[in-house]
Amino acid sequence: MVGGNTSGQGNFASLLDVLGHRWALRVVWVLRDGALPFNQLRVQAGGMSQSVLVTRLAELIDIRLVRDVPAGGYELTDSGIGVARQLHALADWWAAAPAG
Repeated sequence: MVGGNTSGQGNFASLLDVLGHRWALRVVWVLRDGALPFNQLRVQAGGMSQSVLVTRLAELIDIRLVRDVPAGGYELTDSGIGVARQLHALADWWAAAPAG
């Protein structure tokens, strides 16, 4: 269930809303290789402001794509890994696309 809505369409719309926020997909992309502590995640994601990262992490946790790691930091959930796989496919497509 995403965003508390039980309809499939509402779930997907909520997912799109969150992933459409600036930096959200970058956070998922950076976490694709494993858990990272907050400051390292911030640096690897391009140095976004601390407040923006806090907000994005809260949103991604709310839709169950990211979770807190007990030892500190953040990692993708199984659903988050699924999104990261789709981003990887998009990156592969982009790399193979002809220029222009």
